[in-house]
Amino acid sequence: MRVLLVEDDDRVAGALVPALTRRGLEMQRLASGAGVLDRVHDVDVVLLDLGLPDVDGVVLCRRIRAVSDVAVIVVSARGEVDDRVQGLRAGADDYLVKPYDVEELLARVEAVRRRRGERTDGPAPVIEVGDVSIDLARHEVLVAGQAIALSRKEFQVLALVAGARGSVCSREHVLTEVWGHRGAAESRSLDVHVATLRTKLGRPALIETVRGVGYRLGGGRG
Repeated sequence: MRVLLVEDDDRVAGALVPALTRRGLEMQRLASGAGVLDRVHDVDVVLLDLGLPDVDGVVLCRRIRAVSDVAVIVVSARGEVDDRVQGLRAGADDYLVKPYDVEELLARVEAVRRRRGERTDGPAPVIEVGDVSIDLARHEVLVAGQAIALSRKEFQVLALVAGARGSVCSREHVLTEVWGHRGAAESRSLDVHVATLRTKLGRPALIETVRGVGYRLGGGRG
């Protein structure tokens, strides 16, 4: 697995790069945002610090997401809820607050890479609800014929709810399939992703909340 670490702190990078290399990862490191966009197409996962010397990491995350669907894990000392929300809304697949355990970071890297590499056997269906079209194979969503840019996690959440075709998709199922965890932080992240989906799609009724249970596909408009 090829990993790009974007980290300006030499002490952090000096400890992390050899630790992950020993665990079989092919590591590259940049100390600033310069050159990141040139390398994202050659790696599987980006570990992104937010406190970079030349660009805010949230801005860089948006730029990465504009040109690539590479997996992005924010690894930052910014641990407030607002910081995590900003990172996820910018397109990050996961958010880990410093200080962290290397084994937990490795597990999250493996989880996002595994989900990125999952493929279905045979052609996947296109689910249509009103003027919303969800192409599960191409990871493409159209609203009134216009393509909507979604992060990987946003699309995965939408695909799970849509794939249930009107049946309730439990929060536990979404958390397990998309995040690989069912903790409080992941639950809050799910809430953020659902709210962002409703805003991006412009169809707040498309994903209905079944209080205390989960979500189901609605009528689209509303």
